[in-house]
Amino acid sequence: MKALRAYIDQNNSFNALFNGEQFEIKTAKGRQRVASRLECNLSPENLTCDGELSRSEVQARYRALTDAVNDLKRLDPSVKIYDFS
Repeated sequence: MKALRAYIDQNNSFNALFNGEQFEIKTAKGRQRVASRLECNLSPENLTCDGELSRSEVQARYRALTDAVNDLKRLDPSVKIYDFS
């Protein structure tokens, strides 16, 4: 749960700057919202920042995101993440 908690905290900190809605995992709807955000972050364009990141930075981001996905799937196996196997 450490990776998932870090991911949520990072996104909530950013959202707080713009008075955005906070992420939570207490409800099924909240968990699915986090899953959708993770899926978006794992897209090649977002993962690599349109090719601006170095290979090592991309690998570190990928590991952190996949660890968060795995934590979320352990918490709620019914969460749908389509681009993640």
